[in-house]
Amino acid sequence: MTSDERSTTDIDAAALPERAAALLDRGDRLALVAAHHDPDALRVVYLFTGTSPDRRTELQLRLDPDRPALPSLAGISFPAGRFEREMRDLYGIVPEDHPLPRRLVRHHHWPKGWYPMRADAGPPPEFGDPEGPYPFVTVEGPGVYEIPVGPVHAGMIGPGHFRFSAVGESILKLKARLWFVHRGLEKLFHGRLPNDALPLAERVSGDTTVGHALAFCTAVEDALGIEVSPGARRMRAMLLELERLYNHVTDLGALCNDVGYSIMNAQFGRIRESLLRLNAEVTGHRLLRGGVVLGGAALRTIPAPDRLTAIAEDAAELARLALSHTVVADRFTGTAELPAQAARDLGTLGYVARASGLDTDARRDHPSTDLRPSLRVVTRTTGDVLARFEVRAEEIAVSAALVGDLAYGMSPGVVTYWPPLSPPATPVSGVGIVEGWRGTIVHRVELAPDGTVTRTKIVDPSFFNGPALPIALTGVIVPDFPLVNKSFNLSYAGNDL
Repeated sequence: MTSDERSTTDIDAAALPERAAALLDRGDRLALVAAHHDPDALRVVYLFTGTSPDRRTELQLRLDPDRPALPSLAGISFPAGRFEREMRDLYGIVPEDHPLPRRLVRHHHWPKGWYPMRADAGPPPEFGDPEGPYPFVTVEGPGVYEIPVGPVHAGMIGPGHFRFSAVGESILKLKARLWFVHRGLEKLFHGRLPNDALPLAERVSGDTTVGHALAFCTAVEDALGIEVSPGARRMRAMLLELERLYNHVTDLGALCNDVGYSIMNAQFGRIRESLLRLNAEVTGHRLLRGGVVLGGAALRTIPAPDRLTAIAEDAAELARLALSHTVVADRFTGTAELPAQAARDLGTLGYVARASGLDTDARRDHPSTDLRPSLRVVTRTTGDVLARFEVRAEEIAVSAALVGDLAYGMSPGVVTYWPPLSPPATPVSGVGIVEGWRGTIVHRVELAPDGTVTRTKIVDPSFFNGPALPIALTGVIVPDFPLVNKSFNLSYAGNDL
């Protein structure tokens, strides 16, 4: 299923604010900003997406490599301001008149003048301390004190620094500092054939194997004009729901655990293990690696719908038991509310957006296969921890029903039309949009005439949802931070590319 409206326009930097404002005013969202270092210039691509009909609009600018600068869009789009800060740190592209020109990706030990994503970056110079400490905003007043947490944490999570300004137990301000592990992942795609790059896409964020693999494959297929068969699209949709199921179940248990209800976490863990074993039966891997292939999908077996129905009913009963516990209900209700307008202004995605009343879901808005009538977009309006729990719990039932519908008449095996008959005659680009379990994932790829990848831009929903966490935490007590953090469940790996 292809987009109804697509356009790519080369524009001057001076025309960018007006064109971008017009797209935002008609209801489009800024889904991605990708910088490129071409042999003769620095180039920036802005991707706007819209719905009803499915729209994709690209604005492309070429910049002077000796003085790469463009007008900032931060005044009309908060996500744009974040993309601009990222480009400045990685490419040296200056967003002029940016209202918050602090570093985003760069840490104090990065050498000045070294931009790792540029083609001429070379190996990193000797690291030192040239930038100085990060300029955190200091909150002052009677009784205000700071609590630093991280970047090294207990357990297996990635590094992130959280600095709380608090009075008593109440949080006045939280600043989250990420990108402690800039992996250079996007650059690892360069020069690889798409089939050789697919394992990288599967590992962008380990719990989102299917989401990122499918976004990458869809982008490559879009670039090459490959039409994936309806049967393969249904297989892919099934894999997405299986990934959503085991992650939502895991989160429900973890949220219970964060309020001391560990027995309920163990029960949800029991269901999670059943789903992981099912994943291994379906693809040969507990995290569903190998299920999405270029041009199609590969399934070893088809899950029995009644098995998924039983699992969903089990999870629903546990969710009801959890919320009937007065301590759980008290800790969840009214905690860390994210108002709808704040969620909209920040560009939040997935269950974070839907828990705040935003009716957004790429499965419906940018469909690759028709999931009606089983697809139902679950929303709540309170925007608190309870709402984020309830959205996940209800989406489990929706996903189980979708798997049942998709499995009807499906046979296991490999369904694919890859490789294409010939590489592209000229450089081409493509976009993949997928509703991962955390929210909308977008990949944009460019391919050379020899078929190799020259640029991959990856946007995980954690990039959009991260700034919402400090907003929701304002006024929350410090002991509730782990609970609220888990209710967002951002991916460090998906953010720190």
